[in-house]
Amino acid sequence: MTTTIPAASWTAPNRRAVGFWLLAVAAIIVAMVTLGGLTRLTGSGLSITEWDPIMGAIPPLGDAAWHAAFAKYQLIPQYRLENHGMSLADFKGIYWWEWTHRFLGRLLGVVFFVPFIWFAWSGAIARREWPRMVLLFILGGLQGFVGWWMVESGLETRVSVSQYRLALHLGVAVLLLGAILWIALEYLRTPSPPRIWGRGQGEGVSTSVALPAPALGSEGEGVRLYSFALVALIYLQMLLGALVAGLHAGLVYNTWPSMDGRVFPEAPFAVAPWWRNFFENPGLAQFDHRIGAYVVFLAAMAIAFRTRGARPSAQSVNAAGLVAGLTLFQVVLGIVTLVSQAPLTLAALHQLTAALLLCAAVWLAFEARYAARP
Repeated sequence: MTTTIPAASWTAPNRRAVGFWLLAVAAIIVAMVTLGGLTRLTGSGLSITEWDPIMGAIPPLGDAAWHAAFAKYQLIPQYRLENHGMSLADFKGIYWWEWTHRFLGRLLGVVFFVPFIWFAWSGAIARREWPRMVLLFILGGLQGFVGWWMVESGLETRVSVSQYRLALHLGVAVLLLGAILWIALEYLRTPSPPRIWGRGQGEGVSTSVALPAPALGSEGEGVRLYSFALVALIYLQMLLGALVAGLHAGLVYNTWPSMDGRVFPEAPFAVAPWWRNFFENPGLAQFDHRIGAYVVFLAAMAIAFRTRGARPSAQSVNAAGLVAGLTLFQVVLGIVTLVSQAPLTLAALHQLTAALLLCAAVWLAFEARYAARP
């Protein structure tokens, strides 16, 4: 009697695996955004004065290397004007914040690139989808360049980085986060049958299920438009927050709801020309951020109520509820952080919540976009 041994085979990853991978990438970006806020709050962003994408991944090893890194820091204005007399131990404290932030950026590149090659080779990512993945990788690389461009602004004449470049650095990171999250949701929503590979089987066949075409009524169409508008509002509010951080404007007026007894900050248009005040006047920057918070809060609550009246899916209801809850929490947290004069823990939590709120708003926009109804 002859026994036949079947050809070895294995199951290639499907689209859901790609979605979970992208969610992991998004989580790293959220961690980077939070750590970036901590780096700024601790004054650590200028502690590494060189950009070396490869060898910079290795921190100083030994006393000689630490003294060399410290000597470079001692040449910049931040040390001479603000931190003169800092000890080597104190320098190490701020160095590790910045090094960890940059290390996460390098890790992000590896976590994105290596699995992408695997998923592309196995067919889980179709060839027609490669260009947008490559575009995401390029956007991530651009984020690293913008980060160094931001650091450069504080190495010659300033004691901190430019608020403009800080806002751009955060803006690119948030765009990348939103794009990756959206694509992850697409992969999770439309899983494909697994590809079966084995000896003598060739490449097998892989098919995918297309997303349903939206078929919304007038109420649903309104929710879809408003949900995308909410994403834009939260994005703008995060940029305003970056300006506040770059100008240290959170320490100017620490009362609420008034600004030291005023409705408007003192001398809101003291800088000429007048339009520069929106970007360079700390008091006006904080005022704008406050108004932005009120607008986002009202918009989030309105969308949450409107979603319930538009015959939504369960996912849409959950997303709208999450957006409303996070918005309320963020507003209260922002007020507490402000009146407490922005302690490190609260300020970092405020930035983390902002990133999570954006993610929730993207999820809501996704559900509204693909909510097919009879």
